[in-house]
Amino acid sequence: MELIEQACKEFILGTTIADTAHDITHIQRVVNTAKRLAKLENADMSVVIPAAWLHDCVAVPKNHPDRAIASTLAADKAVKFLATFNYSDSKLGEIHHAIVAHSFSANVEPKTLEAKIVQDADRMDALGAIGVSRCMKVGGAIARHLYHATDPFCQSREPDDKRYTLDHFFIKLLKIKETMHTNAAKEEATRRTQYMHEFLKELGREIGEQ
Repeated sequence: MELIEQACKEFILGTTIADTAHDITHIQRVVNTAKRLAKLENADMSVVIPAAWLHDCVAVPKNHPDRAIASTLAADKAVKFLATFNYSDSKLGEIHHAIVAHSFSANVEPKTLEAKIVQDADRMDALGAIGVSRCMKVGGAIARHLYHATDPFCQSREPDDKRYTLDHFFIKLLKIKETMHTNAAKEEATRRTQYMHEFLKELGREIGEQ
């Protein structure tokens, strides 16, 4: 597995990234979280580890019209790469599913424990301090305003994260903890989400909205 991991890492380092929030440091955090969850859940590491390493091997920006099929494109590319190592066909099918299902945009329900773990690990990286940081990076990359000038916390309007980065908290980020599958992920996601609520409270105080 160490040789496969190294090969996957080198493969990822040679691919184009969609944005700096989906760089090698994101991949490494997802891999580390996936390993921890897989160990706790007694999942198949030969599926979880390659899927975690390769889940973002196709670069599609958040605001691209093909975003919803990005995980399928990544899954296709990943299994083609792994096949060069004579990886088991049954494992390739499970890895393909885990990569397809990891994506929020794809809206595919994970059917295996391993797919649930990869999805949990990827979504975990959108929460907490790192989640706040990544959200701001993506918002800047696609030129969104930080927040609505007169209603930053969507108290009397529908959130619009195509225009305002802060709105993404209310559309998606604060709800992610409810989508976690494994018990360890649920616990950690709850802790990280609480931090994000505290961040919003402090931001409101600083901009005179609290």
